[in-house]
Amino acid sequence: MSALCAAAMNPLYEKMTTSVFERMSGLAAQHNAVNLGQGFPDFGWPPEILDAAAKAVVGGSNQYAPSRGTIALREAVAAHYDRHFGQSFHAEHVCVTSGATEALGSAILAAVEPGDEVIILTPAYDSYAPMIRRAGARPVEVALRPPQWQIEREAIEQAVTANTRAILFNNPHNPAGRLFGPEELETIASLAREHDLIVIADEVWEHVVLGHRQFVPLATLPGMEERTIKIGSAGKIFSLTGWKVGWMVAAPSLAQVVARAHQFLTFSTAPNLQAAVAFGLDEGDAWLQPMRDRFQRSRDLMADGLNATGYKTLDVAATYFMCVDLAASGISLDDEGFASLAVENAGVAVVPLSAFAEDVPVRHLVRVCFSKKDETIEAGVAAMAKAKALLS
Repeated sequence: MSALCAAAMNPLYEKMTTSVFERMSGLAAQHNAVNLGQGFPDFGWPPEILDAAAKAVVGGSNQYAPSRGTIALREAVAAHYDRHFGQSFHAEHVCVTSGATEALGSAILAAVEPGDEVIILTPAYDSYAPMIRRAGARPVEVALRPPQWQIEREAIEQAVTANTRAILFNNPHNPAGRLFGPEELETIASLAREHDLIVIADEVWEHVVLGHRQFVPLATLPGMEERTIKIGSAGKIFSLTGWKVGWMVAAPSLAQVVARAHQFLTFSTAPNLQAAVAFGLDEGDAWLQPMRDRFQRSRDLMADGLNATGYKTLDVAATYFMCVDLAASGISLDDEGFASLAVENAGVAVVPLSAFAEDVPVRHLVRVCFSKKDETIEAGVAAMAKAKALLS
């Protein structure tokens, strides 16, 4: 019998803990709890797109797709952004990826070199910092402060150094549920122009905007099309997160470099799912507003239920997520302590917000996902009430 290998592994991954989403979903399953932690909907996908996927599996290609994506999907992505936001994109602007996280990874690998710095606004999606480090660069956190989560120019400008190469900017924002306004977008754009920075714009929630608010792509601001790498997601647009079909959109000079990084990650994405997403983007504009309305109703049901049980929730303008202010709700436990109690003793999984930052984590907020059926929300609210009662 051979001895166990004692060779050292990459310390970035050896020391890394399991993601908070995987951890809380695992605890939800272990304790048979309502899962309000991981951000997936349990309603809302259009049946027409499922039919298109089924037909493509049976009657279409099941072999490797072109690495940059099928021409049908790349053209559909470009046409979609032209219709919705007036952006003059073409297929050469688009690279299809196996989910938005892979698009982010490809964009980071393509944009930065060892020794570079990348500014991220925290709380931030927990994959950002590890992917930046894997590229040999250093993540530099700039903290947004609740409850407004306002972008402040001075704070970002102080973080810019001679080594800064890029800003990784998420709008609409997970986990805060913010939709950043024109002045805040111009703050990011002006800093990028003045310091010659790339902006990797994680805009996957662009269509999950509630009420009559309007999303503005960062690349539409003056001087930004040639320095913005946009990340999009079919999973978020159509509530089909498990399909893992995403894309990157950028000026061709940037897009071709990102595509070269992508080809050595997943190489290509399932062609049948690409065919279905192309169909959805071409034919599914009428699906979007009803889905937004349904998410808004779920947000209101969650907020009303939690507020009625004594919780204080923060405003939500976009995404699937709502933050609960533990301190303002009269709870002295920090977010990790509350999350553990809630899942183990009350039967509900939530996500502690401190997982979304390293330098200055927020420890009095937890995130809940409201993109759920009414009965899921009602069960989750009842379990949250039980958690609060256990602390009284």
